[in-house]
Amino acid sequence: MDFEKNNNMSEPTQPQPPQPQPSEPIPPSVQSMPTMVKQPKKRTGWKIFWGIILALSVLANIALFLMLIGVLALFATGQRGVFTEEVIQAGPRTTKIAVIKVGGIIDDERAGNVYRQLKRARGDKHVKGLIIRVNSPGGTISASDQIHSEILKYRRETNKPVVAFMQGIAASGGYYVSVGSEKIIAEPTTITGSIGVIFGHFVMRELFEKKLGIEPHIITAGDKKGWPSIFEPFTDEQREYLKERLINPAYERFVRIVDKGRLSLTLADVRRLADGSIYGAQEALDKNLIDKVGYLDEAIETAMSLAGVEKAQVVEYRKPFSLASLLDARSRNILKIDKTTLYELSAPQLLYLWTIPK
Repeated sequence: MDFEKNNNMSEPTQPQPPQPQPSEPIPPSVQSMPTMVKQPKKRTGWKIFWGIILALSVLANIALFLMLIGVLALFATGQRGVFTEEVIQAGPRTTKIAVIKVGGIIDDERAGNVYRQLKRARGDKHVKGLIIRVNSPGGTISASDQIHSEILKYRRETNKPVVAFMQGIAASGGYYVSVGSEKIIAEPTTITGSIGVIFGHFVMRELFEKKLGIEPHIITAGDKKGWPSIFEPFTDEQREYLKERLINPAYERFVRIVDKGRLSLTLADVRRLADGSIYGAQEALDKNLIDKVGYLDEAIETAMSLAGVEKAQVVEYRKPFSLASLLDARSRNILKIDKTTLYELSAPQLLYLWTIPK
């Protein structure tokens, strides 16, 4: 027994594999619980709303930026030949009386503006008549005649009435323009008339020689080529020559234009009045140079009556503001002496212009 016991004790003990533990039963409450699966979060309506707002904001900013570029380009360059309509009396848009301004010294630029305004009125079927609003002492013969011719052309092609409305000064070339209209109405304080021609130029010899030390040397072919000269006053021969070749023909044209435009005057009447005299509105009415003394309302009523309409929207054509025109106007105030300026100062000017003598 002892041997066996010792024998058993001398043998190494073998490790026993772990015995499986009996599994514990799952409680019924756990078995009945549903399996919890993690669902992805849904996008809320607020996120969609703010996304739309952000997209609209970006598009609006792009549109505003493009509009700003367009406005700056318009202000910088302007649009040649484009005029806006400003309503000065309400009325039906399908029946218009258009007002075209002729203001300041009449030159080629003014004539071009009037031409473009008449072209716009001609292309607007709603325009039933025109008012030419004149406030000018006149200007160059060529520009005055161009405007007068375009008014007659408009009347002839459209068979629509044109009324001249004088304000302030409508003398010489200003009156020349006005007689192209069917009727002439002047404000009570208007100065008109001055039917005649003026011609002159600067004599700069003393300025050049004594002040600037410049001595002119001129070579011509032809005895009369250098007439008149800015370095010499007129001689009697030159006066007669220029009067015969330039002044008298321009004067005769003015007389014929008034005679043709004012049916209430005879040619003898016009010649008697065409001595360069100026007239107030009432005196001009008494002498049949105009048809009525009144204000813009009377001019509008006259235009509507001639057009055969009872109500009309009255619009005035105006050039839109542009930065280029502003800068151009400012640059004109800066004295620039170049070849063109010297030529304009020295060239003789034949004008339908009322000027105050020295």
